[in-house]
Amino acid sequence: METVSFADIAIVSCGTMSLELNYLRDEGFLDTSHILYTVPGLHQVVQELEHQLIKQINRAKEQTDKVIVVYGGKFCYVNIDQPMRTMQTIIEEQGEGVTRIEATHCMDMLVSESERNEIGNELADGEPVWWMTPGWIKYRQKVFKGWDKALANENFPRHSGGAIVLDGVGYMDMYMAEQPEDFLEYADWMGITLTPYPITLDRFKALLTDQARKLAG
Repeated sequence: METVSFADIAIVSCGTMSLELNYLRDEGFLDTSHILYTVPGLHQVVQELEHQLIKQINRAKEQTDKVIVVYGGKFCYVNIDQPMRTMQTIIEEQGEGVTRIEATHCMDMLVSESERNEIGNELADGEPVWWMTPGWIKYRQKVFKGWDKALANENFPRHSGGAIVLDGVGYMDMYMAEQPEDFLEYADWMGITLTPYPITLDRFKALLTDQARKLAG
């Protein structure tokens, strides 16, 4: 992959993706000193999501005139009161120099739909899967804020293929080794199997690079 610099670019992201972004910064791929986060799990409270996202974009623009937003387009922002208002609408309102990663949600940033289908066939025999990233594990209390066991029972068991965690940072190995009881409790709360699946961050890097090139003109 051709090396692209992010030195003059700020990243604004959902906090759920902080594990992957911090990993890319630590390994030297993201050479920006400006990564700002919104609170994980705001897809459940879209008004607050929009408020925090715009606030962080404005903070980023104080540092640079180039901003990449790491938020999905189709599933991260669903405004029931204003159905025609989308994540792309919000990004376009922020003016020139602000762009968004081309993905539908955080899982799609890491693994494409076709690749997820292949993984689902491999691990779950094609049964419906609840896809997750490590951030959904680390920030469980925020991502599933307000969810009780009844709501969990209503949503998770229909995914008969279980939950698969797309892990490109090695978080799950550490989590299961250091907090095995918490891991088992999480799976019990969901009522389905919870399976880590190691991946690379190549797709995420490529999507970020695409937007960096776009901003470079």
